[in-house]
Amino acid sequence: MTETVPLVRPVDAAGIVLLRDGAQGGPEVLMGRRHGKAKFLPDIYVFPGGRVDPQDRLPSGFEEHLAPGVETALRRAAPRKRPATYLRAAIRETFEETGLLIGAPGPQPAHPPQSDIWRQFAERGLVPRFEAFDFICRAITPPGSHRRYNSRFFLGDGAAAQGQLAGDGELVDLAWRPVEAMASMNVVDVTEYVLAEAVRRWRRGHRPGAENPALFRYIKDVAKPRRG
Repeated sequence: MTETVPLVRPVDAAGIVLLRDGAQGGPEVLMGRRHGKAKFLPDIYVFPGGRVDPQDRLPSGFEEHLAPGVETALRRAAPRKRPATYLRAAIRETFEETGLLIGAPGPQPAHPPQSDIWRQFAERGLVPRFEAFDFICRAITPPGSHRRYNSRFFLGDGAAAQGQLAGDGELVDLAWRPVEAMASMNVVDVTEYVLAEAVRRWRRGHRPGAENPALFRYIKDVAKPRRG
């Protein structure tokens, strides 16, 4: 008798690929390694990001104008959710895991933000420029995985990162690394794909929303780590 595997519903998630010009020439990417005791992808290098929380559904208080193409693509994939929800989650998770705020000086909200992440921006006189993020890719963890995520990956300007690298400990060995160095590090196939797509757009001087996001299709039931 064949055992029935329970269907796990994917949880919405979002992450940011941060790229910047490296000191040695060529792009650098910010990545960290998930803790060895993590229940999902332990000891794997990933981009900062995580699940969409209830607080991410609330407006930040700042202007939230997404690039038109990005907003359209997000609405198409999830018509019941406001497109800014995913960027709010990605920006918040990036701050929690890295200590960095992705933004620029600008006008502040008329009323103090309620959520901690947006208060952090306001206290520093920064604005999270939603329109500056490109939507690279959507990837859904395949059926059969014990945890499933419907993830949206965004491309952000690493030069706009404000603050010092720190974080909540979820990511260790957190650092800016030359993109070429990732070829010999422990990553899963979706991470490799998203990074390659992000670098391609970055090198072409990407305009947010100019290209449709890719849909990553897993070849295996479970993404396997790569080891150099």
